[in-house]
Amino acid sequence: MRRRVRAGERAAFAQLYEEHARAVYNHGLRLTGDWSTAEEIMSETFLTAWRTRERVHEDGGSLRPWLLGIATHKADNARRGQRRRRLFLARQPEPRAEEDFAPRTVGRIDDERRLRAVQAALGRLRRQEREVLSLCVWSGLDYQQTAQALGIAVGTVRSRLSRARKTLARLAEENMEPPTARGEMTSAAAIAALPVREELT
Repeated sequence: MRRRVRAGERAAFAQLYEEHARAVYNHGLRLTGDWSTAEEIMSETFLTAWRTRERVHEDGGSLRPWLLGIATHKADNARRGQRRRRLFLARQPEPRAEEDFAPRTVGRIDDERRLRAVQAALGRLRRQEREVLSLCVWSGLDYQQTAQALGIAVGTVRSRLSRARKTLARLAEENMEPPTARGEMTSAAAIAALPVREELT
């Protein structure tokens, strides 16, 4: 696959997209908290992958770390853009309030609520810690693959992940809420408790 991607075979890129598009989209969604932005990140990631395909080494394993590394940079740029837009909108006069008649399903509302809760917890982390947590916990990369995706050392991945977990555990204790009827944990506690794939040996 690596040789075919490097050579620019369109069939290989189609297969690459088919296998990893969902993972790239989910990674962008977790880092930005916005569905449309995640779609843009996914598109830009594969466009950049096509343009920089000659940088792919012929030897190696899955190309998912490479793609998620690109997506991480795209998400960082998108978050900066979102902050600039929010600052701009904050300076504008308040629009007239209108009732929202858009139909929403219960599932969609619930998804948005969970995403906001996760974003609130992740927003308390440093950007580097947030990226490592997302790659290790949700995207399923091991320490070596995460290091490859971000261009950092494996030891740095471990230390950032450890700091992220400690921060989330502390936040969960500070904002401890009574358990829900179904016994759900707070978002910070749930994230901190998630398993991580160990480095492959």
